[in-house]
Amino acid sequence: MKNSISFLLNSAEYFLVLAVLVYWHGTSNLLNPFAIGLLAVLIFQIICRNKVIGILIPCVLMLLSMYMILALFSEVNEFESFKSDAQRLLFIGLAYFLGTILISFLMIWKYLPKSSNKQLAYK
Repeated sequence: MKNSISFLLNSAEYFLVLAVLVYWHGTSNLLNPFAIGLLAVLIFQIICRNKVIGILIPCVLMLLSMYMILALFSEVNEFESFKSDAQRLLFIGLAYFLGTILISFLMIWKYLPKSSNKQLAYK
């Protein structure tokens, strides 16, 4: 169990890069400035391991994913009936955005400063 959590924490950035690549492929636009910028920042984070950027990127991705979940519910609500197309849109969209939120949370957990008992001093 501890090894799988350690693996997820160490590969959170790679999962987010994969999510950005899936998003970029889904837009069918080669010159997508948002995807290019987000991919560049994530690659910079993988190389440099900056703590501030390591917390800022997942916070932004979590907010964007929450917004997109609301947009997803709005889009599903426009279907006449909840048939296979609406179900597929809802389940794939929820899996993608909730997975992004989960990985973003793991990345925040990874870069938050950890306090230890040695730092606590009573006077």
